[in-house]
Amino acid sequence: MTYILNLETATKNCSVAIAKDGETILLKEMAEAGYSHAEKLHVFIEECLHELQLTSKDLSAVAVSQGPGSYTGLRIGVSAAKGLCFALDLPLIAVDTLQVLASQLTIARGLIIPMIDARRMEVYSAIFNSKLEKIRKVQAEIITEESFSESAQTIHFVGDCLEKAKTVLTRKNFIFHDEMVYPSANEMSQLSFKKFQEKDFVDLAYFEPHYLKDFIITASKK
Repeated sequence: MTYILNLETATKNCSVAIAKDGETILLKEMAEAGYSHAEKLHVFIEECLHELQLTSKDLSAVAVSQGPGSYTGLRIGVSAAKGLCFALDLPLIAVDTLQVLASQLTIARGLIIPMIDARRMEVYSAIFNSKLEKIRKVQAEIITEESFSESAQTIHFVGDCLEKAKTVLTRKNFIFHDEMVYPSANEMSQLSFKKFQEKDFVDLAYFEPHYLKDFIITASKK
């Protein structure tokens, strides 16, 4: 049997799941405005292992959400994942954050566009078909009234920026799923297991999160 530890920290949701052969058997997560990842992530990992009566030696791999998303959140998740993999001699699996978010939704036809807030009217987004195949790469873009207007298909939006998106994305073929806000480690389970079976691992020394944009330090207003 294959136990994979899945870590999702790309947004406000600090999420940890342990999966057995691709199925989540325990999930712990908390979404807070203040980003509690540094305090909660390792606690959640220890609690998950303890509640399942597993030890770190039972793990077959560690999977981490690769972004895009919060710079700080991604750094915390990737640093934790790398540290565990190095200490336990485990392979590291990187999973596309937007694919994780899109995987929360099942549709028979149409498109799924997961979006993560990048401040103001900018979002990180990608486009997936009903089979969850990526048909447009991840990119940072400013949404306007003309965004995604080239498709006549029904388009389903998920993510943490739907309220602002609704102010400009008003076409009749647009559907907003307000209940699906943050990516979760729960949806990472099948994705990471598939990569494990294919031995699709990343280089532990050189892997970096998919930031999309450079990190900019702003001066305090105080």
